[in-house]
Amino acid sequence: MLMKMAEGNCKIIFLETICNDRNIIERNVRLKIQQSPDYADQPDYEAGLQDFLERLTNYEKVYEPVQEGSYIKMIDMVKGEGGQLQVNNISGYLPGRIVFFLVNSHLAPRPILLTRHGESLHNVRGRVGGDTVLSEDGELYSKKLANFIEKRLKNEKTATIWTSTLQRTILTATPIVGFPKIQWRALDEINSGVCDGMTYEEIKKIMPEEYESRKKDKLRYRYPRGESYLDVIQRLEPVIIELERQRAPVVVISHQAVLRALYSYFADRPLREVPDMEMPLHTIIEIQMGVTGVEEKRYKLMD
Repeated sequence: MLMKMAEGNCKIIFLETICNDRNIIERNVRLKIQQSPDYADQPDYEAGLQDFLERLTNYEKVYEPVQEGSYIKMIDMVKGEGGQLQVNNISGYLPGRIVFFLVNSHLAPRPILLTRHGESLHNVRGRVGGDTVLSEDGELYSKKLANFIEKRLKNEKTATIWTSTLQRTILTATPIVGFPKIQWRALDEINSGVCDGMTYEEIKKIMPEEYESRKKDKLRYRYPRGESYLDVIQRLEPVIIELERQRAPVVVISHQAVLRALYSYFADRPLREVPDMEMPLHTIIEIQMGVTGVEEKRYKLMD
């Protein structure tokens, strides 16, 4: 039915996930009973468990494996080792990217911590872009961040710290010890082109047409000789794939536009909201992928 409806309109890919590990199934059932809204009004755990097991039995009676068309089967891949990925009749760029994404994704719980760099001199002056050092407040934040990371990840020896190649993120990460640090050019702030180093008031005065164009559509507006938010989102694809692949915690120290895009991806926010997402200085956003979706905590280390 679906293939007939889609004919001539779009391509359909079926994704089938199969788990044969009884321990994982039992764990998932327990989590479902404890965390799913389906059982929020059921105080009796055993009654909820019995109900869900009956549902599984009914599913099994009518379930038919996917055997035709374009499909991807993920078999016992939840553990991240010894699994299989079966691919049938998959061709084209986007379907290929989907397969690549699925190969690198997993459900192992681990936190991702997002934070902007400490306040920079350009932040103080209200200037766009640049590559300035930290202000006094920014240096203080870098020390507070190091203390926070040391306590939060003290038992996570395989955690990593990711920064951009700009010195304000590298300096923010400097006091953090005991974890490897990786610099990503893809995590650099949005390229503001000819507007780099200017204040928004200067842009409004000198380049009023550019100022108004940006104001009308921040998502698609591209700075002259620079980037748009859509450009930033596109260059973040390898970073996102690598974040999905990681099994240990990752601390990402980056910039406002970049973190807006990353946060929107994990929080499943609409594209149109990306440019206006709140991403304050001196704040850590901890993201945890869970059964009920993405859970987050925010830690404000400075007023």
